[in-house]
Amino acid sequence: MSISITPPARERIHQFLAQTPEAVGVRFGVKRTGCSGFAYVVDLADAARPDDRTLDVDGIRLIVDAKSLPMVDGTVIDFRRQGLNAAFVFHNPNATGECGCGESFTVG
Repeated sequence: MSISITPPARERIHQFLAQTPEAVGVRFGVKRTGCSGFAYVVDLADAARPDDRTLDVDGIRLIVDAKSLPMVDGTVIDFRRQGLNAAFVFHNPNATGECGCGESFTVG
C-alpha cells in the first residue's frame, strides 16, 4: 500500500490538524458519486474503525477504509492554489477516466 503526499498538501493537512487537535488523523478514501462513479473523500478523522488501514505518510496519520484501499493505492495527494481557488488534487494510477469537471473518476 502506497500513498504519497506532496509538500504543499502536507502543509495544508498540518494546518487542518493544528486547528482540530482532537483529530486522530486524516481519513482518505472514495465514495460512489458523480458522473464517473467515484469521488475522493478527505476529512479529519475522530477515530479509526476496525476495517481501516492506518498509514504514516510523512508524519501524517492517514486512515483508509478497506473498500477504498485498492482504488487509492499509489495515489499522490497534492494541493494547488490557482488564483482565488485552492483544492486537493489527486494523481491516481488506478483511475481509468475522469468526468469533465474533474470531481469524479472511474476505476477498472
